[in-house]
Amino acid sequence: MTTTEAADTSKPVLDAGKSRLLHTMIRVRDLDASLHFYSNLLGMNVLRKRDYPTGKFTLAFVGYGDEASNAVIELTHNWDQAEPYNLGSAFGHLAIAVPDVYKACERLAAAGVKIPRPAGPMAHGGSVIAFIEDPDGYRIELIERS
Repeated sequence: MTTTEAADTSKPVLDAGKSRLLHTMIRVRDLDASLHFYSNLLGMNVLRKRDYPTGKFTLAFVGYGDEASNAVIELTHNWDQAEPYNLGSAFGHLAIAVPDVYKACERLAAAGVKIPRPAGPMAHGGSVIAFIEDPDGYRIELIERS
């Protein structure tokens, strides 16, 4: 790009009215454990699942609504991955709105879900939140919203 073709940074490049978030992809080591966690424990629907034998991986999409109008989570399972993934320090967490964080944590703890930050108000007041972990250690923030 030449200086005469400088990009106009005063407005977004993508049209917000025609763009939307589709999914977030996370890598999972044990697909069955992850599907159990996201569908049986968090109540998401398994929207689609497909094996790719030549690439030795499976993609499973889970969410609370159809992909046409809702952002979902893509669970990528690489068949040859024996060791846990290094989660790194750049990824923060996913967030899910629930009507009662205390009750959700009570039920999830009874199911064996790790809860590194129990239900309670945010520091300095505000919403009731908690942090849970999926089978691979990804953090999920539960935020109380009616």
